Amino acid sequence: MLKRFANASQILTVDSFGSGRKKGQAASVLNILSGHDIIVENGLVKDFIPFHSPLTTAHRTVDVKGKVITPGFVECHTHSLFAGDRSAEYRMKLEGKSYEDIAAMGGGIVSSVRAVRETPESDLLTLLLKRVDNFISQGVTSLEIKSGYGLSYDAELKMLRVIKKAASLRNINIIPCFLGAHTVPIEYKQDRKKYLSILINELLPVIKAENLSNRCDAFCESSAFSPDEVEQLFVVAKSLGFNLTLHTEQFNNIGGIELALQMDALSVDHLEVLKDEQIKLFGDSQTVAVLLPGVSYTLDYSFAPARKLIDSGATVALATDYNPGTSNINSIFLIMSLAARKLKMTFEEIISAYTINSAAALGISNETGSLEPGKSADFAILDISNYEQIIYNTAQNFNQMTVKSGKIIYNKSN
Repeated sequence: MLKRFANASQILTVDSFGSGRKKGQAASVLNILSGHDIIVENGLVKDFIPFHSPLTTAHRTVDVKGKVITPGFVECHTHSLFAGDRSAEYRMKLEGKSYEDIAAMGGGIVSSVRAVRETPESDLLTLLLKRVDNFISQGVTSLEIKSGYGLSYDAELKMLRVIKKAASLRNINIIPCFLGAHTVPIEYKQDRKKYLSILINELLPVIKAENLSNRCDAFCESSAFSPDEVEQLFVVAKSLGFNLTLHTEQFNNIGGIELALQMDALSVDHLEVLKDEQIKLFGDSQTVAVLLPGVSYTLDYSFAPARKLIDSGATVALATDYNPGTSNINSIFLIMSLAARKLKMTFEEIISAYTINSAAALGISNETGSLEPGKSADFAILDISNYEQIIYNTAQNFNQMTVKSGKIIYNKSN
């Protein structure tokens, strides 16, 4: 049966006209419809028709009563599967300790690794589902979740299996990402080559065979993996059919961005210390620059050069980087507010960055991220009459309904 979502004040289509992204200045155009309803058939957007236009086919009408409809938000970078508590580390950050200082004291990623390894799968699943539900309540219809707190053969597979189970229990796109190259675990600090061999020769083939992920990430940083090490991992991952993404240019410039672009990574994430001469590399590239202002806020650190990237013609996306250490922020609306104030992005650029461009970062923008006939009917219905209210009201969640493939999967009224 057809569904008609009727009487919206605005429909932000974020139509990419087949490009699957909004590069540079194109991100400023949201292609807004007023006086139109959305027609959904078989989980896809079928058409947009003027208010009160008759339909001869049997249908169900959902009256959205003057609300704003946006594409379902796409959260393209999270570490949502974790255990343990790192609030003491946040106190240390506020007292002046650096990310590297805390890691040297056995904190940071190492403490999360210990907690994940010790926590049963069933408990990890319970923790994860609550976090997934929080994102759904904000209008998120596609969500990336990384491994990377296991850092052993068994624990990395445990994380990916939990993510896969969560995906079967929630009606949104959950995209698992293999991040075994998050850092070198303590037990292999003196034998980095052995750990890299486990990632490349043991884990990648099993992950592929069990269909646990088709996305591979690494942390290219002085305290983690060198460009040469990442390249060894990525060459094999790419040969197995994995899409690539990379944490890079967060604290140091060591060649990660050049490697990512050379290997056609779907995205490069962080970029807080990106150099001016590197910015121009994005203009002709299809690789998405994923910016994570929550990290800069949490660490009281420099923000990525969003304005320069957009002006250079880059495809810019936004994400929370939700994790227990450097961005314990699970509000996409707070990230939007930070992007406006600290990244100097316009309202329209922010919406594009959290919809079609985030979908491009995950390689799914042909299916979702904008409202176009033939694409999945994934959208958020916000209890406002003008989309400018999204950014103006700092960190406020106006989402009333989350619709995935035409089905209402969250309704604040219920």
